[in-house]
Amino acid sequence: MHRTVLQGITWNHSRGITPLLAAAQRYQELHPEVEIQWKKRSLQEFADMPIEALTHHYDLLIIDHPWVGCAAATKCVLPLNEYLPAPYLAEQAANSTGESHPSYMYDGGQWALAIDAATPAASYRKDLLAAPPTTWEEVLALAAKGKVAVPAIPIDLLMNFYTFCIANGQTPFLQQDTVVGRETGIRALETMKQLYSLVDKRMFTCNPIAVAELMTRTDDYWYCPFAYGYSNYSRFGYADHLLQYTSVVSYEGTPLRTTVGGTGLAVSAFSEHQQVALDFAAWVVSEKIQRTLYVQNGGQPGHRAAWLDEAANTLTNNYFKAVLPLMDNGYIRPRYNGYLHFQDHAGLPVQQCLQGTLSILHTLEEMDRIYRASFVTHQTTTTV
Repeated sequence: MHRTVLQGITWNHSRGITPLLAAAQRYQELHPEVEIQWKKRSLQEFADMPIEALTHHYDLLIIDHPWVGCAAATKCVLPLNEYLPAPYLAEQAANSTGESHPSYMYDGGQWALAIDAATPAASYRKDLLAAPPTTWEEVLALAAKGKVAVPAIPIDLLMNFYTFCIANGQTPFLQQDTVVGRETGIRALETMKQLYSLVDKRMFTCNPIAVAELMTRTDDYWYCPFAYGYSNYSRFGYADHLLQYTSVVSYEGTPLRTTVGGTGLAVSAFSEHQQVALDFAAWVVSEKIQRTLYVQNGGQPGHRAAWLDEAANTLTNNYFKAVLPLMDNGYIRPRYNGYLHFQDHAGLPVQQCLQGTLSILHTLEEMDRIYRASFVTHQTTTTV
């Protein structure tokens, strides 16, 4: 029997690799002539090699939605609206988790399918904390006691900067020369400083996975106000102590609006087996697989039916029902070709500001400089 072998690239967490391995195994059982081999890379490795370069080596690629501007410019992945049936894409659109599905649509093309959905959510140890904070002031009070963990590497700080710009009155990226108005930017960074001046300095080396591991392996931290959610840490058997996910707090009377992450599944335009890759992509992102095989094997589906599914919520300690309102209210980042240059570099001055080595005004000036450069510089980014 002639065997078709597809190569796929994803990221190295159970949420990213395990459901794809399970799906590949089942797909081969249904199609014995097809083998799908998935390779995992660290988030940093994704940043170090542009996704457009990876399309020459892989048939299937897990991508971040801000990359679709580059996809539209380079045409290195297939515009799925030209290859998949219109009714299938309409069903995906009607069952998007928040703006996940349309976030992969750009310049007339659907460059990926929303296979995974995420946004920052609050989490806490229910065995250590009777009830989570509901206001920003309560978060600060708990942080002053040393019980708050929060990711503070540059990429996560940048995503939270967007959140606090919105909370302080202005959505970022409304103009092409300034990320956000000075008054709003100053207030956003001052607000963030209130929290990050109180938490353990080790947080400046922690991403959301590291924070979840700290919270589930030790009793040192009871609460996280916002970190990209991982349903894995709400599953019996995965974590030593389960995390309870919940809504983010209110700031000046309004719930914070977090920055949507998640991943999409794209098909390389250079694949020698495009039809098989397209068939697998449509199958693994279908409602049936997303709400069963995918979520059962550690996945965090993009299809809304999985987020509403009772079995999926029982499996994850109601993670999906708790986080869905945040997804529906989530902020979608820019996707123009070049934005990823900004995302890769603008988080560092934010971190330096919060560590006290860069003034707020110089931080905003540096962010604006990087922003202006992004319109002529094209790079890739990490996944969140």
